[in-house]
Amino acid sequence: MNQTLLLRPFAGIFLVLAAIASPAVAQPREGNPEEGPAYIDPASTDEDYRFQGEYLGWTRFSRWGRETRSAGLHVMALGNGEFAATGYHGGLPGDGWFGGDRQLFEGARQGDVVELQGAGLQLVADGQTVRAFDAAGALEGEYRKVQRISPTMGALPPRGAIVLFDGSDTSRLVNAAVTPDGLLQSGTATTDAYGDFRMHAEFRLPYKPLGRGQNRGNSGLYLQGRYEVQILDTFGLEGVENECGALYRTRRPDINMCFPPLVWQTYDIDFVTPQFDADGSKLSDMRISVWHNGVLVHHQAAIPNKTGAGRPEGPEPLPTLIQDHRNPVMFRNVWLVEKPKSPTGAKIAAEIATPHSGGTIAQLGP
Repeated sequence: MNQTLLLRPFAGIFLVLAAIASPAVAQPREGNPEEGPAYIDPASTDEDYRFQGEYLGWTRFSRWGRETRSAGLHVMALGNGEFAATGYHGGLPGDGWFGGDRQLFEGARQGDVVELQGAGLQLVADGQTVRAFDAAGALEGEYRKVQRISPTMGALPPRGAIVLFDGSDTSRLVNAAVTPDGLLQSGTATTDAYGDFRMHAEFRLPYKPLGRGQNRGNSGLYLQGRYEVQILDTFGLEGVENECGALYRTRRPDINMCFPPLVWQTYDIDFVTPQFDADGSKLSDMRISVWHNGVLVHHQAAIPNKTGAGRPEGPEPLPTLIQDHRNPVMFRNVWLVEKPKSPTGAKIAAEIATPHSGGTIAQLGP
């Protein structure tokens, strides 16, 4: 039985209506055939997909007693029946585990189950549960599959927001391609340039079991065409400078909050441009905070220069890009709020969609 978990909620969400225009409808972009199949529909995948995902349960932490503690597990499909897994003491990333040791496993599908070995344990997964056994066959842990939902999923644009994409209107985007089911494909840019802003975007990574590294669901949000917040399927990985949630090749996220592919995810970004004097000399660096699936992964990080292939820094604002990297990454519910320069206006903007702690709810499924 799947379990659905809701992470910490955001506050301060207001309803507005967006103007509707007819978008250009296109078939979903295919992945690079050199990287193997790219699945975009959870109902049409390979036989390994049902084992992949997040699992939550318990593990024994004393060999001399009966003590147990919460634990999380990520199971990743690597194609052709091969698998890897990452274990977390305390719970799942951002929900009990906030850094520290990770347990690594590898294995393969054996008939109707997946068997993985590592950290002195053998894991047996059936697609809904995972059991961990020691060398003597004693049960050392048990997990159930869960699907987490970002607390900002479906966040409505606040009063005064600029709606970049709502499933129907693409008038604020350049050469936007929309699938028949109303999803925005990567490979577009804003028609206008924006200075300081807060941005919300929802994205879904393709399932590419044979893809590796930067070839596994690659895209990115290029703020002002200069600073990339990386989008990539790095579910279960360490979370380094070129992985999901990173400021590309510049700063790794404080925690890897990447959900499994084909699960909708959110970015909420607070962006402050660098400041320049009248002669063009830089007075202060760009600053950015990023919440990935509702968890703060960059807190007012100062970035001294453009990232990756971004445009050079300068005092003039530039459009923001949704990068096309030959991967069928989908987007929906994309909007931003420009931050006023006045102290009062900036304070109001900073209070919009500010995260606060909250409970976790669980819903049992089939």
